[in-house]
Amino acid sequence: MPYEIRPPIVLIIAGNDPSGGAGIAADIQAVTALGAHPAPVLTTLTVQDTRNAYEVEPVAPDFVARQAGAVLDDMPVAAIKLGLLGSAEIGQAVAGVLDAHPEVPVVLDPVLVAAGGARLAEEALVQVLLERLMPLSTLVTPNADEARGLAPDAPDAAARAAVMQAAGCPWVLHKGADEDTPAVHNSLFGPDRFREDFRWNRLEGQYHGSGCTLAAAIAALLSRQMSVPEAVRDGQDYTWRALQNGWRLGKGQSIPDRRPQK
Repeated sequence: MPYEIRPPIVLIIAGNDPSGGAGIAADIQAVTALGAHPAPVLTTLTVQDTRNAYEVEPVAPDFVARQAGAVLDDMPVAAIKLGLLGSAEIGQAVAGVLDAHPEVPVVLDPVLVAAGGARLAEEALVQVLLERLMPLSTLVTPNADEARGLAPDAPDAAARAAVMQAAGCPWVLHKGADEDTPAVHNSLFGPDRFREDFRWNRLEGQYHGSGCTLAAAIAALLSRQMSVPEAVRDGQDYTWRALQNGWRLGKGQSIPDRRPQK
């Protein structure tokens, strides 16, 4: 018998990580745990484990657009999460999809480098992110290294966020987990000089798929009609707990426990 209340739908456009630590698998788990329905669109296939990524094989851009278009034509998508795109051509194809659906909130996780250091996207994609995708996104969630790549001349988090806002994205969550600080400092920048700073206890070890988990969690919460600041606060809390309870399932980084939390 069908449920009387149906879950909101999150369209996920991202790459596959066969270890299940990051990418589509991480997104599906986080979206499901937070009460939404994932609709996954594959952009890339990778050879990857919990230590690093070794090969990236992009999907044909028009096939990516057709996957997303089929979902959007059929289902009432309430939020979109963008992860690894892999090429400038795929980025342009995704921008074309977003152009046709400006009413849907978009969380952009600008994945450029794997946790192990391997580069996952070509340089040309950076310009597509800035010129085409940020103007169509609600929130962008770069870590410090990604933010430096997107705004190389900006001296600090606030200045980097200002570059991304000038590119057209109203909200920027600048993440500091990869910085050499005793605690993790994240900052949310928004319209009208909005700024909220967050401090999280730094957990021991390294984690595979933490950025995917956070962006997907925020998208799921936005699909449930939360405001951006609310979704960012609750998404960080969910992600920190998933990392705290993570497992070391392979020979490299730990994988977050993204199951529903009590």
